[in-house]
Amino acid sequence: MYEQELGFNNRAVVGGLEVFTSRVEPGVAWADEVRRILSGYAGRDVRARQVMIERALAVVARVSIGNPPAREPARPRPTAPLASVGSNGRGQAAPVPARSPAVSGSRNRPVVTEGSEATTPLSPHSPVSALPGVGAKTVEGFSRLGINSVLDLLYHLPRRHLDRRSLTPLANLQPGQVATVMVTVVSVNVKSPARRGLTITEAQVRDESGYAQAVWFNQQYMLRRLGNSGQVLLSGRVEQQAGGAMQFTSPELETDLEDSLHAGRLVPFYAKTEGITDKQLRTVIRRALDLTGPALRDALPVEVRAQENLLPFVTALESAHFPDTWERHAEAVRRLAFDEFLIIQLGVLRRRHEWQTSNPGLAFVIPEATIGEFASRLPYTLTGAQSRVTAEIYGDLVRPVAMSRLLQGEVGSGKTAVAAAACLAAVRAGYQVAFMAPTDILAQQHERSVSATLGPLGVRVARMTGSQKRKEKREIWSACAAGEIDVMVGTHALLDEDEGFHRLGLAIVDEQHRFGVRQRSALLAKGANPHLLVMTATPIPRTLALSVYGDLDLSIINELPPGRLPIKTAMIPPEKRMEAYGFLRRQVRLGRQGFIIFPLVEESERIEARAATAEHERLQRQFPDLRLALVHGRLSPREKDEVMSRFRDGHADVLVATAVVEVGIDVPNASTILIEGADRFGLAQLHQFRGRVGRGPHASYCLLLTETDAEPTLARLRALERTSDGFVLAEEDLRMRGPGEFFGTRQSGVPDLKVARLSDVHVLEAARRQAELILGRDQTLSLPDHARLRSQVEAYWNRSVAAG
Repeated sequence: MYEQELGFNNRAVVGGLEVFTSRVEPGVAWADEVRRILSGYAGRDVRARQVMIERALAVVARVSIGNPPAREPARPRPTAPLASVGSNGRGQAAPVPARSPAVSGSRNRPVVTEGSEATTPLSPHSPVSALPGVGAKTVEGFSRLGINSVLDLLYHLPRRHLDRRSLTPLANLQPGQVATVMVTVVSVNVKSPARRGLTITEAQVRDESGYAQAVWFNQQYMLRRLGNSGQVLLSGRVEQQAGGAMQFTSPELETDLEDSLHAGRLVPFYAKTEGITDKQLRTVIRRALDLTGPALRDALPVEVRAQENLLPFVTALESAHFPDTWERHAEAVRRLAFDEFLIIQLGVLRRRHEWQTSNPGLAFVIPEATIGEFASRLPYTLTGAQSRVTAEIYGDLVRPVAMSRLLQGEVGSGKTAVAAAACLAAVRAGYQVAFMAPTDILAQQHERSVSATLGPLGVRVARMTGSQKRKEKREIWSACAAGEIDVMVGTHALLDEDEGFHRLGLAIVDEQHRFGVRQRSALLAKGANPHLLVMTATPIPRTLALSVYGDLDLSIINELPPGRLPIKTAMIPPEKRMEAYGFLRRQVRLGRQGFIIFPLVEESERIEARAATAEHERLQRQFPDLRLALVHGRLSPREKDEVMSRFRDGHADVLVATAVVEVGIDVPNASTILIEGADRFGLAQLHQFRGRVGRGPHASYCLLLTETDAEPTLARLRALERTSDGFVLAEEDLRMRGPGEFFGTRQSGVPDLKVARLSDVHVLEAARRQAELILGRDQTLSLPDHARLRSQVEAYWNRSVAAG
C-alpha cells in the first residue's frame, strides 16, 4: 500500500486517509469498519498508524474473499491490581496511566455495553424516542434540554471533560486536589445522624499505597452499588480530615470499568436536567453516534476540508464528545464551529447577492455640485472620516446595483450629517427617502436635524409616527404618494402596508439592531429595489458585524468632531453614594442638567411602571430642590415624547430613566450621567449611556455607582474608566457577555450558535473566505458537492426569517 511506502505520513491521498475514507459510500462492505479503525489517524504517531493500517488492510482482505468484517475482540484487561504500582524513589507511589478498558476499533469509539445489539442505520432527523433504550421519561427529560431529534442530541455537546486517563495513588493525594483513583472497596456503611432526613453513606477504600474514605449524603443506593463492587473508580475533590485521613465528598463513582465511556479517557460531562444523568447521556449519545454514523454525510467539499485542515464531520462530532486527546477535542470543536460560521456566511452573502441582482439597481445621477451645496449649509466642517464615508456612499448610489451598507459611528461622531448628505443626493437625483428610527423621540430628532440642514435647500421633510392622529397621517401619506414629500422620517409607522411612496430610491434605518429582517424587507418593498443604508451608534466587533450584518458593506466613522471634551468616568462605591448625589446637585446649580439611569431586576419588568415610579419618588425625596422628570418603558410613545421634550427644552433638571428606554435625545446642556447599579449593565450599554452627555461645550461626567466588590465586575468597569474607544469596549463586552445580550436586550438577528463563539475571529474569517470562494464558483449552490450545504443554508435562513 502506498501509505506504507511513504512511511505512514498520511500523504498517500489528498487530505489524508480520514478524508479519503469519509468519501467512501457506506454501501461498500468494508467502509464503516475501516472508517472506525482509521478514526484519529492524523493525530497518532508512526507506530500507532502502522498498527491501524495493518488492521484496516486485514478487514479489506477479509471482505475481498467473502468474509464479513468481524468486530475486533476486546483486549484483555490486566489482572494485576493497582496495588502493584512501583515507587517513585521518594517513598511515594508513582502515578500510573489508567488501564485501557476494552475497546473496539479506535479509542474514539468506546464500547456501549448496554444494549449494544446491531441495528439498522438511523436518520439523524429521527425523534430521540427512536433510539434503543430511550423511554417516555427520558424523552421528557431530553425535551426540557431542548433535545427532540437525534441530531439535537448529537449537538448537545459536553460542558467539560474530566481527564480519567491517569490515576493517582492514594498516597499521593493532596488536600484540595481533584483526582481520579482506582481502589478496592474495603467496607461500606450508612449512618443516620440526629438531624432528620439526613443519611451518610461512608466507604473505606484502599489501594497498594494507602487508604482513604468516600462519603455521599442522602444517596442510600450507593450502599447497593458499592456492596456489589470490587474495584471502583472514584473522581472528585479530596479534603483532609481532622485525623489526617483523605476523604472524597460525593465523588463520581464508576463500577463498570469494562465500559470505556466512563473510565480511562477524557470523560464528557453535560448540561443535565432532573432524571437525566451524565452516564445516561454518554451511553445514549454513543449509541446515537454508532447508529447514525452511516447516515451522517459531510456537507463540506473535500477541498475545503483539505485547505482549512479540518477533520471529517463524523470524526469531529465523535471527538467533540469522546476525544482521544485535548488536541483532538480542540480540532473537533474548530471543525464544528467552522461549519456554523460557514452556513451563516453563505446565507448572508447569498442574501446580499440576491438583493443586488434581483432587480436592476437605481443608478443615481448626482449633480457634481451636490456635496458642495450640502457642506455650505453646515455650521461646521465635515471631519475626514465623515468625508470618506460620504464618498463611499455616493460611490454606491451611482452604481446600477442596490447599495447595502452599514454605517457605524460613536455617539456624536456625525452619522446624521452623513445620512443627510445621502438624502440630498437621492433628492437631487429625483428620488424620495424613507428614514426609519426605532422611537418617536429619535424620529422627531432626525426630522428636526434633516429639516434644519436640507430645508433651506428646498428639500421637503415630513414625519410619520404611530402617535400622530389618523387624519394627519392620511394627509402626509397622500402628499408622499403624490411626490410632494422628499424625505419621510418615521418609526414603524412607515411600514403601513396600505401606504406607499411616489418614487422611493433610498431607505435609511437608524439603530438597525432594533429592527428585524422582516421589518427591513418591508421597508425596502416600498420601492423598486431602493438603496439601503443602515446606521448604528453601537460599535460592533468585527465577528458580530460579519455574522449579523455580513450581507452589508461596512463604513466606520472613527473620528469625533474637533473640540469635544472627553467625558470623565469614575466608579463610585456604595458608601460614597451621597457624594455622587451632591456632585450632581452642584452641576445643576451651575445651570447644567443630568441623567440618572437605574436598572430593573428582570422579574420586575412586568410591573415596571410601579417600580420606576417608586424609584422616582425616592430620588425626589433625595433631591427636593430639583425638578425631576421620569421616563420608562411602560409610558406610551406620546407620553415619552412629552417628558423628553420637556427635559430637552430645560423644563426639568434631571431625567430619571430605566435602561429599557431609548434616551438618545440630544441635550447639549446635560453634563452629568449617574448610573445606578452600573455592574448590572454590559460595557457596550454603559458606553451608550455615557454618550448622552458631552454633547455641549461643558466638561462632562459619568458616575458608575456599583453594588458589588466582585473583582471580575470591577475589572470590567475599570475598562470603562480607562478608555472612551467604543470598539475596544465592544470587543471586551462581547467576550464577557456573549452576543445574545451585547445590545442590552436579546438581539434580533444574532445567530444562535451551539458550538462557535464570536470570539473565534480566525475561524470566522476562514469561513467567510471559503464562503466567498464557494459562491464565486457556484452562486446558487447547485453543484452536487454543494447540495448538502444548500439545504443547511436554506434551513438556517428560514429559521432566521421566522425569528424576525
